[in-house]
Amino acid sequence: MAPQGFEDKVAFVWKVADKLRGTFKQHEYGSVMLPLLVLRRMDAVLAPTKAQVLENAKSLADDAPGRDAILKRAAGHRFYNTSPLSFAGLLADDKNVADNLAAYIRALSPDAYRVMEAYNVDNRIERMDRAGILYAVLADFADLDLRPTIVSNEAMGYIFEELLRKFSEMSNETAGEHYTPREVIRLMVDLLVSGRASKELTENPVPVRTVYDPAAGTGGMLMTAMHRIKELNDKAIVQVAGQELNDETWAIAQSDLMMQDIDPARMRNGNTLTGDAFPTEKFDFILANPPYGVDWKAYAAPIKDEHEKQGHHGRFGAGLPRVSDGSFLFLQHMLSHMKPTGSRVGIVLSGSPLFSGQAGSGESEIRRWILENDWLEGIVALPDQMFYNTGISTYVWVLTNDKTEQSKGKVVLVDARDLGTKMRKSLGDKRKELTPAAIDDIVRLYLGAHDETVNDPRIKVLPRETFGFQRITVERPMRRRWHVTPEIVASDEAYAHLAPLIGRTFDTEKALLAEVNGLAAAGKKKFAKACAVADPDAA
Repeated sequence: MAPQGFEDKVAFVWKVADKLRGTFKQHEYGSVMLPLLVLRRMDAVLAPTKAQVLENAKSLADDAPGRDAILKRAAGHRFYNTSPLSFAGLLADDKNVADNLAAYIRALSPDAYRVMEAYNVDNRIERMDRAGILYAVLADFADLDLRPTIVSNEAMGYIFEELLRKFSEMSNETAGEHYTPREVIRLMVDLLVSGRASKELTENPVPVRTVYDPAAGTGGMLMTAMHRIKELNDKAIVQVAGQELNDETWAIAQSDLMMQDIDPARMRNGNTLTGDAFPTEKFDFILANPPYGVDWKAYAAPIKDEHEKQGHHGRFGAGLPRVSDGSFLFLQHMLSHMKPTGSRVGIVLSGSPLFSGQAGSGESEIRRWILENDWLEGIVALPDQMFYNTGISTYVWVLTNDKTEQSKGKVVLVDARDLGTKMRKSLGDKRKELTPAAIDDIVRLYLGAHDETVNDPRIKVLPRETFGFQRITVERPMRRRWHVTPEIVASDEAYAHLAPLIGRTFDTEKALLAEVNGLAAAGKKKFAKACAVADPDAA
């Protein structure tokens, strides 16, 4: 369950955001408020050990070996700040608040500073200073009590994620690009950690579980999975890992980890498909919402190279999909990170990967590889209009290399298209949502699919062979007749003497040529070809 009492902190920051009106557009609010929230939290967390950090920093040159590790150890956290100023101290000099804030940020540890750089925070400070609102905004944040004794790491995570959700929804035009609706994430996580996986989590005194998202966006899936596992067993040790291409989105995800004192190095910045940040690691739970229909032509060379040279020893051995949609590249990548002892995989896909590509194509070969390995456990059809930037139909695929006996060789289909509830207010293309009751209903249907006493038209269990198909080419002689028309005779002076044949039809080429004279062999062949007409009813 979410910790109590974090809503007032969310409401406080939301109210501060009103001061940005007129200086920033609404879709920019998050990129201003979130880094300031991160700075305020770090300031509060580092306060008890600040004197020790400053003392150590005095005796260490900037390029001293091991400086970063020494200062982190002095701070007692994965980040530190060598500025003598505190967040409240920035307000003591109202004439130089912008310069002092910039210097304060530059004094952060390298990892934390890189996050601030990705937010483009210098530009935000300059704009607030120019508009005359910087001091007032900082004064409000200085009043926000985020000390760890008041706000736990878990509560801080919920504060950050709730604000991220609200700011993302405010930015309708871009939210869907990096933000998956919370209820869809919750459904995916519940499908992955339910059933036998849930039983193992609750029965193990201190379970250790790893969670990975190769298209991490702002990190929502990782955090939701971590919180859900902790709900099932509060002693669980959850280790997360993710990779994100977009710099600012990666900064948000790293910030979320930092707010909960999770190693931010576990959130990597870069292209997952061309540079796997965790090439040797395997994970218990793997989940993602990769971008739909994204063209991978621009970085096709290394992907094709891996496919051709490494085959199944690499990530893309099963095949390459069309360059207009890289969804199946992400899925193959995810499957390559399954543990030999068993993992569970969840991915959101459009309808295209279900059927695109004829037999023998890259998509078809990838589907065949998945089915032959018996990894596809189930597919859930979601309601339409669930996402911020698309109204198309979407599906959650659940895959595993550790099926139960009753599910081996079978695939569960759940039709949840009618379980969406219309929202009071649309958010971009998102006009429907899944209520907690609907999520519970879908999970119940999914888990009960193999119970023969359950008779619900929304669920089907089919043999995996049902999903296979092959292309068969049937060849048969072309059936034709030969018909002489005025146009054919008029098309060549050499045919003038054949005018008496106009209007006649012949069943065979041989019968036609028996009536044709005065032409050489090549001429006869040309005339016969012109007269040929396809006729399925011909003998």
